[in-house]
Amino acid sequence: MNLRVLCLFLACMATLGHAQITSENNDRLRQGLKRYPAADTNKNGVLSLEEAKAYLAKNKLGPTPTEKKPGALKPDVADVAYGPHARHKLDLYLTKKTATPAPLVLLIHGGGFRGGDKSRWASDKTVQALLDQGISCAAINYPFLTDKPIQDILRDCARSVQFLRANAGEWNLDKAHFASMGGSAGAGTSLWLATRDDLADPKAVDPVLRESTRLVCAVCNATQATYDVSRWESFMGPAKPEFGTSPLEAALFYHLPSIEAMTTESGKAILRECDMLAWITSDDPPLLVNNAQVVAAPTNRGEWLHCIHHARAVHQQCVTAQVSCIVLQDQEGPKTDITAFLVQHLRAEGE
Repeated sequence: MNLRVLCLFLACMATLGHAQITSENNDRLRQGLKRYPAADTNKNGVLSLEEAKAYLAKNKLGPTPTEKKPGALKPDVADVAYGPHARHKLDLYLTKKTATPAPLVLLIHGGGFRGGDKSRWASDKTVQALLDQGISCAAINYPFLTDKPIQDILRDCARSVQFLRANAGEWNLDKAHFASMGGSAGAGTSLWLATRDDLADPKAVDPVLRESTRLVCAVCNATQATYDVSRWESFMGPAKPEFGTSPLEAALFYHLPSIEAMTTESGKAILRECDMLAWITSDDPPLLVNNAQVVAAPTNRGEWLHCIHHARAVHQQCVTAQVSCIVLQDQEGPKTDITAFLVQHLRAEGE
């Protein structure tokens, strides 16, 4: 088990005050004890939350910062605040290929909503390809689960879209032609943005919140089909203990105190808000889904989070709703190019 992942998981536990969690009732702590027995400082054979936190602090372990690769792009505008949280920051990569307002692709990093950074996009070749095609890009950071539940993180990402639209004139952006692209958590967030009904509030005091959140297309690499995790078994089969999942972990995703809280009326409303499959309707934009782990059934945590069954569940719902959805792994013949897909739909109107 990666101890840095354990560190972030434990931080989430601590935020929610679940000090009673130990290796006796939590799979991740159990794995941590097996790999790092020295963390059990009182030598009672049980790793407590406090012991794990102390061990992590002593060894100064934490998320690995993103390393900039040679030749990485430099943002034209860096660390623009789109909201009040410390991680409400975005970098802008502005195209020089057009004098007219440019379409924009929102870039959302992955990391399980517990890690990752917008700087990873500086080394992504797709970004340069989009700039060369006259399309600007905005890479965002967003709060992690240590600070906010998933339902609030998704809303924060929607705010970044609204902020960019509210300031489109300053950066020469075509606010009518916005798309999103991301991997893993960034893919699921892109899917949510593409399918969620418009969050624009014309009566909002904050002018940013009056702007639309709708997109013209989205690219989802290694996406999850829905963030209503109670639905996953319906299209992937039962979770296994070795996947490192538990009912408590599911509840903590929403900052709920227990699995039972997910069945209350307020809990059900949260699950519905996070359910991309339920949001898919005929007025949604085209999707390109790329889940490369093609397996008969998930055999480990990575496959449980990213396998082809997620992509196919999205596709099935899109077929029902008559929404265009390409699953790259199920295409016959040549595969759709990601850059070409984005360019096609961002230039589909008004040219």
